Amino acid sequence: MNILNFKILNRIQQKLKEDKKLLSIYFTAGYPSINDTVTTIENLEKNGVDMIEIGMPFSDPLADGPTIQASSTQALQNGMTSNVLFDQLKNIRKTVSIPLILMGYFNPMLQYGVEDFCKKCQEVGIDGLIIPDLPVEVYHEEYQTIFERFGLLNIFLITPQTSEKRIRYMDSISKGFIYTVSSASTTGSQNGFTKEQKNYFERINKLKLNNPQIIGFGIANNESYCQATRYAKGAIIGSAFIKYISNNGINNVKGFTELILKK
Repeated sequence: MNILNFKILNRIQQKLKEDKKLLSIYFTAGYPSINDTVTTIENLEKNGVDMIEIGMPFSDPLADGPTIQASSTQALQNGMTSNVLFDQLKNIRKTVSIPLILMGYFNPMLQYGVEDFCKKCQEVGIDGLIIPDLPVEVYHEEYQTIFERFGLLNIFLITPQTSEKRIRYMDSISKGFIYTVSSASTTGSQNGFTKEQKNYFERINKLKLNNPQIIGFGIANNESYCQATRYAKGAIIGSAFIKYISNNGINNVKGFTELILKK
């Protein structure tokens, strides 16, 4: 592994080692406008966000709720593609130092060519990928060596229905964090967590996994952020942020992070 790979591999890992709870924000590349991607990333880092998930819009986003689906549809209409995104990100590491993760579906990656896609990720400074529809076994058997050759961490999602055996399998081949989906539903914000969800978070904690957990789906405000980070290393917010920038624009990100972090 060369020095470049080592640095890229460790941005997420180093962030996870920090003695603080983490805030990760998801947004859709090319939304609200096609050229908003870089400005959104820069504004998020300037306003206290620890990691960013850049959503790659897809025409059939099965895991996404209506807010993210609508933003994905708009981004596609705006002209967002994998090539456009990579071109937008080519100089991102001149201004941004926090971990950047691409989140999307496997089909566009397969069409691009998995090895070419991973190589491009390394070139622009992407640290990891979240691909909800890439089965863990397929990743492990066919693609893990490619991802790791280009310094990319693959982040797996678990839900309340995921068996302990499967969770431990994911944990054994992970080198970043486990994305703990708060419910079996699609993405979307809610007010706080149910007793059943809290019991689920506690159950995952008791497994003593090698990789820290970050909770996503259903986090929208300071209350739900604080609840999530009571049980995990951090929390991921997507739908609530997209709603916010839809109403307030991408240059008032400070208002959102202050709302979540109560700073």
